[in-house]
Amino acid sequence: MYSLLKPWLFRMDPEAAHEWAIRGLKMVQSIPGGVWGVKWKYHMENPRLGVSCSRLRFPTPVGLAAGFDKHASVYPALAALGFGFVEVGTLTPRPQPGNPRPRLFRLPQEEAVINRMGFNNDGVEAALQSFSQLKRPNIPIGINLGKNKDTPVEEAPADYRKGLRTLYRYGDYFVINISSPNTKGLRDLQQSDSLDHLLAEIMEERRQLQQETGEIRPLMVKLAPDLEDEAIESAVSIAQKRDIDGLIVSNTTLSRDGIKHALRRESGGLSGRPLAKRATEMIRHVHRISNGSIPIIGVGGIFDGNDAYEKIRAGATLVQVYTGMIYRGPGIARHINEELLQLLERDGFSSIAEAVGVDV
Repeated sequence: MYSLLKPWLFRMDPEAAHEWAIRGLKMVQSIPGGVWGVKWKYHMENPRLGVSCSRLRFPTPVGLAAGFDKHASVYPALAALGFGFVEVGTLTPRPQPGNPRPRLFRLPQEEAVINRMGFNNDGVEAALQSFSQLKRPNIPIGINLGKNKDTPVEEAPADYRKGLRTLYRYGDYFVINISSPNTKGLRDLQQSDSLDHLLAEIMEERRQLQQETGEIRPLMVKLAPDLEDEAIESAVSIAQKRDIDGLIVSNTTLSRDGIKHALRRESGGLSGRPLAKRATEMIRHVHRISNGSIPIIGVGGIFDGNDAYEKIRAGATLVQVYTGMIYRGPGIARHINEELLQLLERDGFSSIAEAVGVDV
């Protein structure tokens, strides 16, 4: 069906098409049995695909990255599409509209997207209401946290602490997003001193919340693909020092290397096929310098099982898609999982865990 819908969707403004998809998912959630029907079509589970990571169990290694469900309003329907986990957000303490439109651009010949959305979301309080009302799916739900646009960088830790405290009971894991290129100054938080201070503050907040709730939620940091090796090594060292539970590698890139489409001149972060090689190289580097001691969620240019498997063999325990779903449709998770099973069989692995990092 997506092959029939795709030409129509691609004639629409990209953000309008996204909004149309969100409305469709909300409709699925509102119809009795709607989520079950979607799950019946797209869900697949196999013990060989199950992954344990950061004190959580994932039925498959293929998740949906943050950015699709910005307001935490359709994650039950997204979970039914066969993803092993869904990450919502990015959520900020206060609602914000994001950057002016147009701010989302397709580059079909490169199977890429440029966005400069700017963390448009309804804020953590609205997300709190959504989490309290929607039925919880039986897969891990991650919550991606950011700072408000008008929050000075030096005050950013307070924004992340507020997001964590407000939503702590609802997230299975939390992501500290300091790598989006679309919020001015955000990437400065990846610098050594700023990162160390930020993570110290957030880990202190988690310590307090753990004492209050008796629950410990994994914390992960999302890094940019544009970091130089020295900065990557510093970030990994600080993450290990602060006992961070995992790294998401990577986010969108400012690079336009090899991009020929006229829209390459649009500002914002590039995602999709052109990011694949750099993301895999960065995963491999992080896995190597950490000696495999810190779990990695691999993101960037994943369209099929081979793409996902390449990142797993480079050191990713889990992978996420987003742009791939725009070009491949809602069945992408099922297709990737089916192909992963074939690749595991081909290479004689009994589980995903056995393949993690074998190429490093």
